[in-house]
Amino acid sequence: MRELATFTTTTNAAANRSAGARLSILIPFYKDDPTRLMTSLNTLIGARCEFEILLLDDGCPNMDLNNAVARTLRAMVTPARLISMAENVGRAEGRNLLAREARGDWLLYLDADMQPCDDAFLTAYLERIEDGGFDAAFGGYVVPESAEAEHALHAALSRSSDHSDASLRSEIGATAFCSSNLLVRRSVMIDVPFDSGFTGWGWEDIDWAVRAGAAFRLIHLDNAARHDGLQPAEALLSKFRQGAVNYARLLDKHPELETLPGAKAARALGAIPFQSALRGLWSRLVKSRKAPMRVRTLALKLWRASWTAEAI
Repeated sequence: MRELATFTTTTNAAANRSAGARLSILIPFYKDDPTRLMTSLNTLIGARCEFEILLLDDGCPNMDLNNAVARTLRAMVTPARLISMAENVGRAEGRNLLAREARGDWLLYLDADMQPCDDAFLTAYLERIEDGGFDAAFGGYVVPESAEAEHALHAALSRSSDHSDASLRSEIGATAFCSSNLLVRRSVMIDVPFDSGFTGWGWEDIDWAVRAGAAFRLIHLDNAARHDGLQPAEALLSKFRQGAVNYARLLDKHPELETLPGAKAARALGAIPFQSALRGLWSRLVKSRKAPMRVRTLALKLWRASWTAEAI
């Protein structure tokens, strides 16, 4: 049995007075600063008793950031708590811990670098919960209309690969889910937790959605949050390389996903002798701001497929 990680909890005055919540907003972070999101949510919620905010510092080595989050939390009128891990437990286990510690019947996972798109963001979720007929929903996300030059590739990739429109995501199904704007019954998350065998970056949310979708009703909604945490090309190359192992785990667990475009591309590329020798070219194209954006995004997808081919 895995030993439980140790943590400490910081609680604000409003949370000490609160007996429970309808909706717990769960914000895990590691190095990313969630204080801007906290401030935005505090403005939207105020002292309304239906909500609580629960943050998880996943063993971040930056104590200045942890202290800033704690100061912001204490100044909030919204009930809020901060869980500070003694060591990093990873994306999957951190989200599972948040679900166990939450007081609400419903959970809303938001990434630390996101922002509500409008003032009705939380109200829309409460109204949909009251309507019923579902167990989990992905609200989608959008990227800023304009991006700095070093982030332009990430913005372009998101617009070409990720679907913010619920009707398009509904056609795709569970594999269009992300944990970055995920509304779910707490009981569902307790019954079907994230698989902590996924380590590092990527694919644990797709695995969760496929497993949860087999037993519960998952839907897509148009209630997007804005993803402000765009990353430079070098970071994307690193993440996509690291994510290959997790993608292999996803396919091992769900062979039916071999029909996904990424899996097909990896299989096709893996059949080409010495394809790995082309990674240097793809890396240079990805990082080149002079190359057309379509060429850069294609090169990044080929880079990902190349490492995935090696892992599967």
